[in-house]
Parts: sequence; structure tokens; C-alpha cells
Amino acid sequence: MNLIRYTDSSFPGKLNKLIAASSLFEPAIEQRTRKIIRDVEQHGDKALLHFTEKFDGARLAPGQLSVGPTEREQAWRSTGSRTRKAIRLAKANVTFFAKQSLRKNWQARNPQGGVVGEKFDPFQRVGVYIPGGTAPLASTALMTVTLARVAGCREIVACTPCGRDGRLNPALLAALGQAGATEVYRVGGAQAIAAMACGTKTIRPVQKIFGPGNAYVVAAKRLLFGRVAIDLLPGPSEMFILADASANPKFAAADLLAQAEHGSGHERVWLASNSKKLISDVQREVDRQLPSLSRRKFIEKALGKNGWLIHVKSIKDGIALANRIAPEHCELMLRSPGPAVKGILTAGAIFVGPWSPTVLGDYMAGPSHTLPTGGAGASFAGLTVDQFQRRTSVVKYSRPALAKSIDTLRTFAEMEGLDAHGRSAEIRLDD
Repeated sequence: MNLIRYTDSSFPGKLNKLIAASSLFEPAIEQRTRKIIRDVEQHGDKALLHFTEKFDGARLAPGQLSVGPTEREQAWRSTGSRTRKAIRLAKANVTFFAKQSLRKNWQARNPQGGVVGEKFDPFQRVGVYIPGGTAPLASTALMTVTLARVAGCREIVACTPCGRDGRLNPALLAALGQAGATEVYRVGGAQAIAAMACGTKTIRPVQKIFGPGNAYVVAAKRLLFGRVAIDLLPGPSEMFILADASANPKFAAADLLAQAEHGSGHERVWLASNSKKLISDVQREVDRQLPSLSRRKFIEKALGKNGWLIHVKSIKDGIALANRIAPEHCELMLRSPGPAVKGILTAGAIFVGPWSPTVLGDYMAGPSHTLPTGGAGASFAGLTVDQFQRRTSVVKYSRPALAKSIDTLRTFAEMEGLDAHGRSAEIRLDD
């Protein structure tokens, strides 16, 4: 991993470099993504089949893009009892958490006596992207589709890449079925986002798209925003650990390695500490644990490019750094974590104490693991169930309530030179 210290003369410049390393806005990626979107717009299913063969190595016939109910049911039946139990338990936790966050209709009377309020309806047709590739993320199916189901979305479209044989990972397919997907397509990458946004002969367009993905998926979501509603920009995984001398270096190293293993090469992990000894111990633990891991090559690539050990002067400086980075996952391995929990305002999710590894959030704690990355946490929160609800304001006035409001309406209409606005209210009180 890369090491920098607050005593280095070039420390501020190095901090700027490690914070600016996100892949979300690389011009080359954006240019290639624009071409993919344009091809899907112009050629529909034909483009999807072409890109599936090009990127996933699978040659599909037009009728094979959709995964039928029989195949989904077979996936569940072929899944082992241990996996079924894990899927059901995780789904239950996600459902429990989501139900607490649902928005509820409300109404009240304002000072003029008018009835105002809001109603919250589920989007009727939503799209969910589930990453596949080197690590088919069954957990992501539960962390996204389940929320759509709890919100009451009637049509839940899931897109995920297939293997070279054209098949989907059975556990992923089983999780999609359990979570409540109503349509499943073996389409991945930016082309899947384009298909859900623009529509093809096989995939009808959706109202809003959810889910994480690689840099191309995130670029497609960003470029299609406005054509379709988008949840947030969750790209390659990130992890920031703020630790003091009380932290267990074995735990810290294991968590850094876990978030670096996804395989895109764009993962980013940071550990900041005011303890030089802890930083040295964590590096030794990384070196000790890494050789035994099955995805060692992926991890080494991510750590070499975007793995950072940062010696900060104080934990207060570490909190400030966390807010600058706005990490997807933030772990606090501190003797007294309270001030950091209160002071960190931009993290996607915070994990407090030595017994709260990020993997709990990845798989089963309850909050969705779909979180902002690449600094987007400064402006976006993670995925929540209310993002699957559409908000509509409702206004109902009586004649007396309108009469109490007429002077204010007339004043604003005169102020803005829009006499028809004022007249539209006055005409109701003329009789």
C-alpha cells in the first residue's frame, strides 16, 4: 500500500491526488459510454446482443435476453438449504429496515384554512442493475429489489450480465426471485442502463434506474439522467478506516483487503491513523493475509493503485479528511468513536467499533449497501426505500380559505406582472 505522512513536505499535494483518483469522471470512459448508449438507441436488441458477445463472451439469440419464470424457479430449487437460509435472513433484515423508512401520506391546514399535504406512491416500473462479472452479487439483488418490493413497485426489472455460456449465477437468480423481481434480463454494462432508459423491443423503458456498477455503468446513469430518473452514482467500492492505537491491526487489514477484492481495479481504500505503530502493523498484516486470498491478483492491483496508509497528526484531522474524501464505507476503530460519528457528515455508511465490519452492511445488517462513491457522498445519501416512492403535493382550499388568501395572491400577481394569475383566483370570488 502507499504510505504518506503529515510530516511530508508534499503531504497536501499527495492528499489531493488520492482524493481525486475516482474513475467516475474519466473522459475516455465517458466517450466510450456515449457510443454504447447511441448504439442501443439506434439498434435496440441488436446492439444488446452485440455488446453481450463483445464484453461477456456470450452469443445469444434475440429470444434469450429474457430469463423466464421457469429458469428462475429452477434456480431457487437448485440452491442449497444453507444459501436459501442466508438469502431469507438477509431479505428479512433488509425488509425490516426498509419498512421503517417508508414515507407516509400526510395532510394539515395552513393558517388560511387550506388543506395541504403530500401523498407517496410507488413508481410503477423501475429498473435495477445487478453487477456480475468476476463476482455475481446476489447480495445486491436483496439490497435493491427488496426495497422496490417493500415500496410497492408493480414492475421490477432486473438486468445483470451473464457468463460465457449465457447462464446467470444460480444464487444470484435465486436471490432476484426471492427479492421480488418481475422481469430479469441477461444484459450487463452501460448497454443495460441504456436499454432500461431508452427501451428496446424486448426491454420496455422504466421510470427510474437503481443499483451499483462499474465505471461504465455509473457513466451511463450520469449521461441518461433526465431521460430517466436515477438513484445515485454508486461505482467501484471504497473503504475509509479511521483508527487510533487501540485498533486491532488484524481487523483493519482484513477489512481493507475485503473491499479491495471486487475486481474492477478502481476500488479505493484508505486507513488514516495518528499512530505510526498501528500503520506499520496494518501494513504487516496486509502482507501476511494477502497470499492466502483467492482474489489476490485483483486485490494487489487495487492496493497498488489506490490503497493508502495515511499518518495524520490527530483524530480530528482524520475526521476532516474523511469529510473531504466522502467515502462509501467508513469504519471507526477508535477508543472513543462518539465525536467521529457526530463529526463525519459525508460518508455513505458508518460502522462503529471493532465488531462492526463493513461486510455486515454488505450482506445482512439491514441498510442497503448501495452507497455513493467517488466523492458523491458529499451530496448524495445511500439507497433508501423512499427513493422508490414518488412524492405528489396535494392542495384543497375552501371558498373562505381562498378569500383569506386573495390579497397575497393579488400582490404577487401585480409584483410579477402576471395579471391572469391574479384573475384566476379573483374570478372565483366575484359572485
